[in-house]
Amino acid sequence: MTIPVPQPRPAVADLPGYVAGRRASSAATAALASNESHEPPLPGVVEAIAEQALRANRYPDMGAVALREAIAGYVGLDPAQVAVGPGSVAVLQQAISAVCDAGDEVIFAWRSFEAYPILTAIAGAVAVRVPLRADESHDLPAMAAAVTDRTKVVLLCSPNNPTGVRLAVEDVAGFLDQVPPDVLVILDEAYVDYTDDPGGTTSLALLARYPNLCLLRTLSKAWGLAGLRVGYALASAEIAEPLRRTAIPFGVSAVAQAAAVAALAAADEVRVRAACVVSERGRMIEALRGYGWQTPDSVANFVWLRADDELLGQLMEAFDTADILVRGYAGDGIRISLADPASNDRVLAVLADRSRFGR
Repeated sequence: MTIPVPQPRPAVADLPGYVAGRRASSAATAALASNESHEPPLPGVVEAIAEQALRANRYPDMGAVALREAIAGYVGLDPAQVAVGPGSVAVLQQAISAVCDAGDEVIFAWRSFEAYPILTAIAGAVAVRVPLRADESHDLPAMAAAVTDRTKVVLLCSPNNPTGVRLAVEDVAGFLDQVPPDVLVILDEAYVDYTDDPGGTTSLALLARYPNLCLLRTLSKAWGLAGLRVGYALASAEIAEPLRRTAIPFGVSAVAQAAAVAALAAADEVRVRAACVVSERGRMIEALRGYGWQTPDSVANFVWLRADDELLGQLMEAFDTADILVRGYAGDGIRISLADPASNDRVLAVLADRSRFGR
């Protein structure tokens, strides 16, 4: 006789698993699947980690006061406008949990960040996917048209993961003008530090004009804290407070908080490192187009090649043979993180002969 056991609710049972970038198996492997920084920790970060490690027997500051103050100082807002969590994806979950009941709708472009449909389903909400345009950008008019009286959240990703295409701030403003003020619009800016507006000052200016806007950012990418998980949201105090309320207690460790404060103190070095990535990105895109590949104007720390499953299989096999880890998306394409020039040259060597791959 089969003994019954507790079963997950249907929404959880049907969830697709989040696919993380594969990990390198040796020092010779070029790990370009996870959009991590290839640079070592920023100045002061290792020291902050070591100091906090001596107090690992104590709970962290649940309010993350020092961290929120450091973030607020960096962006020029009040700490009351800041909510933090263990990675921006966790802060996004806090936001969806704060505003969505079962059956509410969450609109996002597709393809975009693969956590969006997962977090939507966990909340019991309904995912509304709006296809990207042919140029890999968000179709904002179609997204605005998709808003109904059941819509609670709209997710915009700029630069979009995995295509790398950004939204112009004036287009975001125009979109916000069309969305009802009781719909939360979340602008996911995980890669903003690699754009031509690295501090995100233009999008920050929108916060004062649109009380239903929330900016989502992370210290996992350009700030080099992927292994410690620190993300944050910027919004009106009225929006930020419920995000803090829905956070997992003590979710951001004391080590992560201290490391994040130290990283924010090294903002000048972040800009220098990001500029190197931007330079490599331009070189890579120019070379790829010269080889006959079509790739959009990415403004993130990765490049994107649209590919059907046949081409994708060929590309993944070629990169595996070259001991390079990249991120494939079934039915859509391949994302290649940028790293040091030597690693990027290995990518170009694989892709230099376009004729060896299918159409």
